[in-house]
Amino acid sequence: MFKGAITALVTPMKDGMVDEEKLRNLVEFQINNGISALVPCGTTGEAATLSYEEHMRVIEIVVEQSNKRVPVIAGTGSNSTHETIYLTEFAKKVGCDAALVVTPYYNKPTQKGLYEHFKAVADAVDIPIVLYNVPGRTSVNMLPDTVIKLSKIKNIVAVKEASGSLDQVSEIIAGVSPDFDVLSGDDSLTIPMMALGAKGVISVASNIIPKEVSQMVDLWLKGDIATARDLHLKLFPLFKGIFIETNPIPVKKALYLMGIIENDIRLPLVEMTPEGTEKLRKILLDLNVKLMR
Repeated sequence: MFKGAITALVTPMKDGMVDEEKLRNLVEFQINNGISALVPCGTTGEAATLSYEEHMRVIEIVVEQSNKRVPVIAGTGSNSTHETIYLTEFAKKVGCDAALVVTPYYNKPTQKGLYEHFKAVADAVDIPIVLYNVPGRTSVNMLPDTVIKLSKIKNIVAVKEASGSLDQVSEIIAGVSPDFDVLSGDDSLTIPMMALGAKGVISVASNIIPKEVSQMVDLWLKGDIATARDLHLKLFPLFKGIFIETNPIPVKKALYLMGIIENDIRLPLVEMTPEGTEKLRKILLDLNVKLMR
């Protein structure tokens, strides 16, 4: 159902508030540069610090602005099943094509708890569900057996896998049906995961270079393995550079340097250090990214 390069959108802010104009401009920048789908309100979108009203408004704006030109997969996950269902119902109501649902963070559910959580969301809201496994953020790893079991639920259609383990990816792909989509959750592992059968990436880097990330994934899907690999190696410094400080600090700084958004991030995250900024600036310039600041 989902393949290609999908952008995990940042949430532009100005004076501590969501910058709706810059968000709309960012959506246009992504679509005009060939991105396959958009994910508002994920980790990169600072969903953890958005109020309910802001969270829903960001989703609504992205749906409005994209206007069915590309699918919108709204981040609706929470560490409360009740809250997750509430946000997922909203996503369906405003016309999202799917919901990205992260494993519940902080409360550290068991594998049975994870299964029951996702099953409850899928049963409650008739919308395609993309599982999101990111143990480095949530302190819980959804194991391959759990993903495989969940993949048998009709409207659970994909997983964004960000465990960093290619062994885990191999187990998942070997155990799910061919129509269940595995997507990379790490830019630096997109090509290695696609070599195992993943169908694309939900990308942070594509906020900055949507055209290049889209080209890399499309080349692989078309069978041009060598050129896709070469592009991966060229972009690899950026894939790593946008994580030298906590995501989304570097990617928001890059977009600020490009003149696309304001230099604003919400506490407890803070602006990038001068040292980190200079490292990031060099990486961007080496890739011929046009900087305005």
